[in-house]
Amino acid sequence: MNKLVEMTGIDKFFPGVHALKRVQFDLMSGEVHALMGENGAGKSTLMKILSGIYQRDGGVLKIDGQEVSPTTPSEAQDLGIGIIHQELSLMNDLTVAQNIFIGREPRKSFGRLDEVALNAQTAEIFASMNLELDPKTIVGSLTIAKQQMVEIAKALSFRSKVLIMDEPTAALNDAEIAELFVIIRRLKSEGVGIVYISHKMDELKQIADRVTVMRDGEYVGVVEAAETPISQIISMMVGREVTEEPLEVPDLSGAEVSLEVSGLSRGREIQDVSFSVQRGEILGFAGLMGAGRTEVARAIFGADVKEAGEIKVHGQKVSIKTPSDAVQAGIGYLSEDRKHFGLATGMNVRDNVALASMDLFSTSVGVLNDAGMAETAQKYISQLGIRTPSDTQEVRLLSGGNQQKVVIAKWLLRDCDILIFDEPTRGIDVGAKSEIYKLLEELAEDGKTIIVISSELPEIMRLSHRIAVMCEGRLTGILPGGKDTTQEDIMQLATQREAVMHVTETVQ
Repeated sequence: MNKLVEMTGIDKFFPGVHALKRVQFDLMSGEVHALMGENGAGKSTLMKILSGIYQRDGGVLKIDGQEVSPTTPSEAQDLGIGIIHQELSLMNDLTVAQNIFIGREPRKSFGRLDEVALNAQTAEIFASMNLELDPKTIVGSLTIAKQQMVEIAKALSFRSKVLIMDEPTAALNDAEIAELFVIIRRLKSEGVGIVYISHKMDELKQIADRVTVMRDGEYVGVVEAAETPISQIISMMVGREVTEEPLEVPDLSGAEVSLEVSGLSRGREIQDVSFSVQRGEILGFAGLMGAGRTEVARAIFGADVKEAGEIKVHGQKVSIKTPSDAVQAGIGYLSEDRKHFGLATGMNVRDNVALASMDLFSTSVGVLNDAGMAETAQKYISQLGIRTPSDTQEVRLLSGGNQQKVVIAKWLLRDCDILIFDEPTRGIDVGAKSEIYKLLEELAEDGKTIIVISSELPEIMRLSHRIAVMCEGRLTGILPGGKDTTQEDIMQLATQREAVMHVTETVQ
């Protein structure tokens, strides 16, 4: 194997921030090299330098032994470097082939598009990937997994010898991940070097050869994936031990039932779902993709209209037809897609914290009390440990974990008694996950009622006092939290298509 990439002493400065401090990284041909670190560690910045999006302020970058300085993504592509971003950049209304060769389409005489050649070249790339996909398929009709494959094909169309994958499995299920790994192994066998960025620790043993760890913009070390315990990699990432033992389930006997849902239904998505949650309890919702967990949360919050069912808050029946009704009833919902539905990413931290409570800062003549908003934002920045230069920093510039804390601050300011967290740690690194877990525990201890929806079984088992399991729109069981429940117990209910409800633990 030859060395495709060698980066040494890489520095990068942004106004007031030394983002990368003499970082080193290398990549061999035919290797999958995982780049790990908490959000804000500098992984993406380093890869943006490699792919020509940013220019380094110091250090040396070599490709195939030659020092280079790509100043644009196009220059990096010419050097054989392709990058697949976490947020896919495909055009849904165009065909697969048109997306892959956009701006580089084969032409006939007089500049006419050569559709036959376009589709043939695309089919050739798919054949090299052993991927069965019609080049004429409209991209918008594909699953996320297939769209991910199209992004890989697009990168390979530039004859990339270096492929950077940023969180490629974030939106994929287990079967789709297995399909992606087959493609990665085939590319590896052909000599392509792959930089693999992921927060899913269990993937390292499956796909990575080596792991480089970064922390706070600095290089920490490189280890062999097969020989290094995950606990050691986590410790390198966060600089401390991170324990993931299940919560001690508290005694909630006699605690008030804060939320009671009866017969909730909405087409096939939600079918006669009933459950209750007590004050101070964390109820986890588990299930496979499409089980209906998010749909239940959206119906409770009024984001989707329910067809049947009754909701009680603190024993009183409430009518929730809109999110505003839910907020008035004391219910806050943290969406799985925080960037689209939880935050105004172009606004600053201060404004985002106040977003759901503007009435608290408006004077009688409609003028906002900016000083009061600033004071409140600083309170939550301190209380939640939000890492930001100031309350006037744009939210889009914060790491995923800190963005999530801003959303939490928004609902805490609104003083919601019932908080629904939908995939609270998606796209968040292991250190920030630990902080979010601790925060949810503290909220429950303070008497908040918490519902957590997560696709990660270890997370559900780590957090939940009880675990509600769904399958195809039905609630198939409620299991005890803590050490009494296994992943096998959860999966048995998650794949149980019968309508019969199996409850192994009742509300105390």
